[in-house]
Formats: sequence, C-alpha cells, structure tokens
Amino acid sequence: MTDIIQLLPDNIANQIAAGEVIQRPASAVKELLENAVDAGATEIKLIIADAGKSLIQVIYNGKGMSETDARMCFERHATSKIKNIDDLFRIRTMGFRGEALASIAAVSQVELKTRREQDETGTYIEIENSTVVTQEPVAWNIGTSIAMKNLFFNVPARRNFLKSNASETRHIVDEFIRVALSFPEVMFTLTANGQQHFYLEKGSLKQRIVQLLGNNFNSKLVTVQEQTDYMNIYGFVGKPETAKKTRGDQYFFVNNRFIKSGYLNHAVMNAYQQLIPTDSFPLYVLFIDLDPTQVDINVHPTKQEIKFEDEKIVYAFIQSAVKHALAQYSITPTLEFDLDPTIQGLDAVSKPFTADKQAIAAASDLYKNFSQKNQAHFISSDNKSELRHWKDVYERTSGNQSNQNTEGSRFVSLIDQLKKDEAGFSDPAAANFLAPNRNPLKVPEHILPYQLMNTYIVATTNRGFILINQQTAHERVLYDRYTASASGKSVPSQRSLFPVTIQLSAQDNVLLQELIPDLNQLGYIVEPFGKDTFVIQGTPADVEEGNEKAAI
Repeated sequence: MTDIIQLLPDNIANQIAAGEVIQRPASAVKELLENAVDAGATEIKLIIADAGKSLIQVIYNGKGMSETDARMCFERHATSKIKNIDDLFRIRTMGFRGEALASIAAVSQVELKTRREQDETGTYIEIENSTVVTQEPVAWNIGTSIAMKNLFFNVPARRNFLKSNASETRHIVDEFIRVALSFPEVMFTLTANGQQHFYLEKGSLKQRIVQLLGNNFNSKLVTVQEQTDYMNIYGFVGKPETAKKTRGDQYFFVNNRFIKSGYLNHAVMNAYQQLIPTDSFPLYVLFIDLDPTQVDINVHPTKQEIKFEDEKIVYAFIQSAVKHALAQYSITPTLEFDLDPTIQGLDAVSKPFTADKQAIAAASDLYKNFSQKNQAHFISSDNKSELRHWKDVYERTSGNQSNQNTEGSRFVSLIDQLKKDEAGFSDPAAANFLAPNRNPLKVPEHILPYQLMNTYIVATTNRGFILINQQTAHERVLYDRYTASASGKSVPSQRSLFPVTIQLSAQDNVLLQELIPDLNQLGYIVEPFGKDTFVIQGTPADVEEGNEKAAI
C-alpha cells in the first residue's frame, strides 16, 4: 500500500496561508506599509485603484534589497527581522513572521522594483501565483516599489466575497490611518483612483492627529504622559464634548503597533465615567511602551491581538493616567465647598425655630418614626391616619373587582376593543358591553383635537377619545415616508438659495460618498466639494432649512 501523506507544493501552501494573512485589500495595505516602515523609510506613498482590487502600490525610500534578498523575500517564512528563538521575545519591528509577501504573491500579480544605495542598478521581479515570471536589472531610485495587481485573480470565491468599492476603500483608509498615527515622523501620502486623499507631512503626534481627524480637534485634545519603571504611557485623549456614538476614533498602540483590546478600552471608559453619556465613546490615541518580553504579539497573523504578562497592571496604569490627565486640565468635575448664597434665604434658615414649632414637630408621627426606636415601619392605628394597611387596599380592590364581575360589566381598554372587533368576542359579558360601540373608529371632523402639555394630542372619537404622543406619531409618519422612498419613490427636494458646506474626517468622507445615493432618495442633494468637503445643495421639501448640516 503506497504512502498517502505528502508535502503540499509551495503555491498551494501559500494560498492556504493567504487565507488568514490577506483577507481583503486592506490586509495587504497593512502588511506593505509595515514593511516600508521596517525598512527605515521616511517617505511612503500608497497608491490604490478600484479599492485595491486592481492595484495596490507602495513606494518608499527605504534601504532597498539586493538581488538575492529581492528573490528570497517571497519565500515562505523568509524574514530579516528575527534570526533565533530569543529574537521572538524581543520584537520591536512591525513584521517578523515572514508570511506577508509570500501570501500576497500567492493571490495576486506582483511587481517589485528595488535598489540599495551601494548598487548601480536595481532589481525587477514579476511574480504570478507564487511563480517568478521575470527577473532582470532595472534603473531605479534608492528604495523599493512593490505593486500587487488583480487581487484574488486566482481565487474567484474570495474576490466575490469582497464588499463594495466604498466599503473596501474605507477599510484601507482605516489601516492607513493606524500606521500613519504610529509613525508621525514619517511622511505618508494616499492616492486613490488618481486623486490624492492624504498628504501627511512629518511632524509631532498632535499634528498628525489633527491632520487625520480634522482641525477642529486641535483645541480639544488633552495630553496624557505617565512614566514608570514598568511602562510608559503617552498620547492624547479628547475632551468630553468630542465623544461620539461610535467607536471610530479610538486607537491603542503597544510598542508602536496598533492593537484591539476591549479590556483596555474598558479602562479608558472607566476614566470617563460620569463625564460622558453611557452610550458615547471618547476619542483617544494612546501609546504604551513596555519591555517586549512582557507581551506576546504572536497570537494572530494580523498581530492586532496581543497578550500581556500582567493585564491588570496595564489596565490600572491606563485608567490612572487618563484620569490624571483629565483632572490636570480641569476636565473632571470638582466638589465646590462654598455655600450657595440662595440657601441662606430659605425659611428653614432665615426664620427662627421657636419652642412652639419644636413642640409641634416633636409631636408629629414623622418625627417619632425617625427619633424613636423600632418606629420606622410602624403604621398608626388611629382612624384619622391617612396611611392604611396594604391588605386593606388589596381587599378593597379585590372586592370591587368581584362586584363588577358579578354585575356583568368591566372596563375594556381601547386596544382590546380594536383587537376583538376583527375576531369577535368569546366573552358574552364583554360582547354585551361593547355591542353599541362596535362601529369603526372615527374622529369627527367638526371637533378640533386638543394639545395637552405640548406633548400629546387628545382627539374625540365615536367611542370616546384617543391620546396620541406627538413625537411617536411624527416618527411613524417619517418612517412610512422613508420606507416609501427606499422602495423607489424618492422624497421631493427643495434647492437651497445658499448651499451649506460640510467638512468631514477622512473616514466619514469615504462613508458619506457611499451614502450619497441613499441621501438623494431621502431628498438631500449632496455633492463632493473638494478634499473631505461636501456641499448640501438641497433638502427635503418639507424640512425647514438651517438644520441640514446637523442632520447629515
């Protein structure tokens, strides 16, 4: 009987590994940008086309590669980051697994151009489906350019799994922002479909945050800076007014590596307790520097999930650092011990408490309940007392209910009436009671409805009256209208005499571009108006102008 276990060919093994490492275009962008940073680049350009499905190209001025290294970097588990097992526990670089380029070459058509400073000519390599198609010398600047084309061309199922271009672009922008925040000393640019979306100059961390999130955050950032023997924490958190209903602007970095941690996020949320609503999320960009031996980043191929040797210490440090920063900049509320002058004007303070008043107060049942022992829950047996035993209330209610049932009449709510109108009545008593009122519910036109407390509408009907909550009714009307517009019947629009411009962050810019067709259906005419800016040309015809910016 022949042996059946055999080693898989490299191209098949690489495709299997690519399933974990390269899940979408954004995964490839992350790996290529991190490689550029590890190569010592100070200028990195990212170029994408068709949301990364047609082209993802990264050009950077790193140290470049020799001809042998250029060929070797596409082999599985080939890396320059670690050389022995001890290096695995002292990782300071972004990459170390040696899987990214091999996985990229397995699911796309790759072109690599690279040159070192000491070499006269560079190296050009073309790879398709893990197979080297072309390798030849080329004239090139110092640094590297790697372009991957037609992602998942040989895995149609995975390509069909990708979302819309706007959605995939948004994921790419997210990864780009994370790497750009990690290294503010590096210049980054992002060009999508021939249009430049980002041009980030070198600068400080605060400047990079403002470049990415918007100029309106410049005065709304609070500095966090704590140094200990175990770890250092630095970065910025947003003032409470910057809190949003989504988690978009929340970034944790451990040794300059972006991570996701619900546990550490909880520490920041605790620091903001009672400063923001429970359903809001604060802005933060926090960096944690600690000994690499204290963390394990080799948990997942994406390296966004890590394990700390002592998570509780990190949790406590983060919570304390954020609280200290908010208190230092007078963000947290403080106790005010000065007496409110209006209290001095109250009768209880200004008027004397005479002996007669003291005697009256001491004779009251309320005073005895609080001053005498075992009197807190005592109910006086005096017939004049307004308090009754709970059993008396229950028995009276039960007696009245039984009497009503005996008489054959009982209260039936309007909702119960409407429900039983269709199906008939199984209860003869209820049927007799409602027999005169089984006509369809009508509101007389000659009797105007009445508004109650600016909240409810009371309208007379042929069965009595109905009580309508204005807010709920308005929401229902809008819901029916928007449902109709979603099915193809768009809401009429009114062109604005003075269009309003709105500036968004890069992530919201991509999101709004995806939502423009839906907004047009709802009656909002929104058009692009430059970098991260849109102009609102029109609003729904029945919506008052002036609030369209907040609505968007």
